Amino acid sequence: MLDALQRLPDDPILGLAAICREDSNPNKVDLTVGIYMDESGVCPVFQAIQQAQRTLVEEETTKAYLPPAGDADFNRGMRALVFGGDSDALAAGRVSSIQAPGGCGALRIGAEVAYAAKPDARVWISDPTWPVHLPLIGSVGLEFSKYRYYDAVSHGVDFDGMVEDLKQAGKDDLVLLHGCCHNPCGADLSLDQWQVIADMAEHQGFIPFIDIAYQGLGSGLDEDAAGLRLLASRLPEMIVAASCSKNMGLYRERTGCAMFLCESADNADAILSQAKVAARRLYSMPPAHGAILAGKVLSDEQLGRIWREELLAMCERINGLRSQLVDSLQASTGRDFDFIRRENGMFSFLGLSEANVRQLREEHSVYMLGSSRINVAGVNASNIDYLSKAIAAVL
Repeated sequence: MLDALQRLPDDPILGLAAICREDSNPNKVDLTVGIYMDESGVCPVFQAIQQAQRTLVEEETTKAYLPPAGDADFNRGMRALVFGGDSDALAAGRVSSIQAPGGCGALRIGAEVAYAAKPDARVWISDPTWPVHLPLIGSVGLEFSKYRYYDAVSHGVDFDGMVEDLKQAGKDDLVLLHGCCHNPCGADLSLDQWQVIADMAEHQGFIPFIDIAYQGLGSGLDEDAAGLRLLASRLPEMIVAASCSKNMGLYRERTGCAMFLCESADNADAILSQAKVAARRLYSMPPAHGAILAGKVLSDEQLGRIWREELLAMCERINGLRSQLVDSLQASTGRDFDFIRRENGMFSFLGLSEANVRQLREEHSVYMLGSSRINVAGVNASNIDYLSKAIAAVL
């Protein structure tokens, strides 16, 4: 039976990263996978997480399963982090949550619950979006439509196109929105634009499905959640998938949370029961380690303060890298790259052709996706000049 299956191609991002690892050029530059790298090119462990981990090792007395919904401190902390500690919806008990294996698991749980509620619901996704959105959500059985989002000419949000397309979203359709730091383009909605989306959702009855994987890496924890919180203050229902991979560095620990804003506390409890059944069907019980660490950080005042300071420093470094990259590219190429400075988070489209990207890889060992999407956090003082001169050479 198994010998009838053919080899499938590697994931385009992970496969390209693997080719880069095998490249022997000491000057190679890896801008592929969306992982935060420090100035030395290492994905660091947060000090707050290290302290929480030491405490866990000292205090842990069992490896028994967590409850089906996951670690209680983690769930409580994530709801407050995303919706805000002063959220009226939280105070009314209208938000339920379940721990999931990473933001990917949270997206899948959200899709499972949506499918259980309305199997013929359509999911509207931005063009472009993170490619893994499609298999994570589509494999449940939900159908997709695209809405315009990125304008390659202005290097910003095509909001008029977005609004025009979303006028077709029907009642109980899902509109997948990036909460902040859009992956892959880095162009985010303004608060005024979030307000327009809230107006449309109220009028048309569609349900926002928000993927917030980079909270804290754009402008700050509260600033990055402002659009989501605006929607939560006005709408009866919303689905949220949150991740701790980036803002706590818990990539390999697969620590995420699916949250459901509902019309009432009773409805929130009912939806949680649906989410737990879906989780049982998919992976049975949640992983413990990462969620317990995150829960400790979110529930402990001192650890929380240390973490917020670390995250702020990371955010400021990324924004600083954007400015440095703009200056370096413009000095090397004589072209306008100022749009990079206006974007948020870890990603940007450089606006290069696929031929440019291929030439960068083959002649200069500079690795980025064929769309010219780069991970800004892969840039550092030791490679920025080489990168800029390589780009100038292919242009």
